[in-house]
Amino acid sequence: MRAISAENYAALQARQLVARDFIWFKARTYDTGAQVEHGFWSDVGNVSATVLNPETGAEVTRNFEGAGSLIAISDIPLVSNVTVRSVTVTLSQIDEGVANLVRGYDLKQARVEIFRGLFSPATRKIVGPAFPRFVGFVDDPLITTPAENEDGSIVLTCVSHTQEMTRSNPDTRSNDSQKLRSATDNFFQDATTVGEWELFWGTKSGKIASSEPQRITSNIPASR
Repeated sequence: MRAISAENYAALQARQLVARDFIWFKARTYDTGAQVEHGFWSDVGNVSATVLNPETGAEVTRNFEGAGSLIAISDIPLVSNVTVRSVTVTLSQIDEGVANLVRGYDLKQARVEIFRGLFSPATRKIVGPAFPRFVGFVDDPLITTPAENEDGSIVLTCVSHTQEMTRSNPDTRSNDSQKLRSATDNFFQDATTVGEWELFWGTKSGKIASSEPQRITSNIPASR
């Protein structure tokens, strides 16, 4: 169940609201990798809006750029499991702020947060903090530079943060890998050669497979 503020709930119940989307990016600089944050919203002008931090739930105020910078956000699937969700975000190619973000910074795997804000039709003011609808990463930024008399586009395919659960550990089962964690840990010291060892015990000799149990026999007579 989605938790929203009392102000937003009252506006929904009264059916008196105007919905607007807010999107927040956390990109990186190419030279140092320092984090750069920038936001856009789906209306005219620049605004300072209060949103709920997806990590802490606390209210934070952020600046969002408008005037057509955010063109469209595809439908966001609402699921109650750990399915990896995909959302397509379309940005204006001629907007200066968008061009600076997508061309001047590294957006690959940049964090994306999408919020929904509800505004009063009478006052045109937000009735409560915008609530998060999607948290994920930019998976595939696509910038199409148009030829003459053609349309260009900036389309970002974003995937939800549950994608992290599908990643495999690139670490290897080796002594060198273990040494990165502890200089005194020799647990995998013989991991690369132990499969070639030949063991001799009584009349049984040769390599012992690890996939099945081995019965070790001995030619030593049992004691009476």
